[in-house]
Amino acid sequence: MTLRIAVQMDPLETINIAGDSSFHLMLAAQARGFRLWHYDVKTLALDTAGGAGERITCRAAPVTVQRVAGDHFRRGDPVLLDLGRDIDIVLMRQDPPFDLGYITGTHILERLAGRTLVVNDPASVRNAPEKVMVLDYARFMPPTLIARRIEDVKDFHRRHPGDLVVKPLHGNGGKAVFRVPEDGSNLGALTELFNQVWREPFMVQPFLPEVSEGDKRIVLVDGVFAGAINRKPGAGEFRSNLAVGGYAEATTLTPEEEAICAAMGPDLKARGLVFVGIDVIGGKWLTEINVTSPTGIVAIDRFNGSDTGGMIWDAIEARHAALQNG
Repeated sequence: MTLRIAVQMDPLETINIAGDSSFHLMLAAQARGFRLWHYDVKTLALDTAGGAGERITCRAAPVTVQRVAGDHFRRGDPVLLDLGRDIDIVLMRQDPPFDLGYITGTHILERLAGRTLVVNDPASVRNAPEKVMVLDYARFMPPTLIARRIEDVKDFHRRHPGDLVVKPLHGNGGKAVFRVPEDGSNLGALTELFNQVWREPFMVQPFLPEVSEGDKRIVLVDGVFAGAINRKPGAGEFRSNLAVGGYAEATTLTPEEEAICAAMGPDLKARGLVFVGIDVIGGKWLTEINVTSPTGIVAIDRFNGSDTGGMIWDAIEARHAALQNG
């Protein structure tokens, strides 16, 4: 069956095809004979049609993709797509910020339920921010504080002496993650900065020295383990995110990591979170559950000779068939 796929993501011109998971998924979809359109979330529109029948549309361009640096896509003329009638699957892949624009997009796409499959499920994405959903699995996490008041942060530091890590609650890609030395010398200034830049609370955790050995990205597809890479910090960095100079190496799971996957897998599947990337430090410390636009499958497939993109599309096709069959 030829499926019609609308990909909601950032501009194709800006992606790094060597490691971009969205591009990897587009290539895999195209290899199956699926038709692809690309659109920006800013073009989403909802028209109640005066009560005659709601329409959700976007301005999208048909695209074909190829793994050729500098010439990786061809774009046709943009058209107005009715996402409830003209499209089978919406692949929601734009990067955060997880702001009101992002959240409003999930509210609009959620209204396609029963007509067009959206992956990941927009209501679940909205309700499962990376550093919030993870709190459901606090038994696997390092001690964690979410707060705004410097008094709360200082009290946490007294109870957990040593270096701290402070990071925005809705950040991504390792951006604005700070290490606070044991003496807390910049803790007050950082708290002031976070409260000025972000309206929401921020996250504080003890610094985990094990991060020097890597921060593991583990991918689950419909709740089932699909593969993993170990991301190690680059020179002069404590952050291991590939976006800030980290590098990847092949890896396997520890028994503790297998237990984490087993604990959350059924919940992820039930929530319609088909493609999820979780982050684990030291083989046991769960730090994030990435559901907005998780990455890592290009490196996983390169190291393992696997086809994670194909696994994801298998899961999507199964969900689409179930939707069609009622």
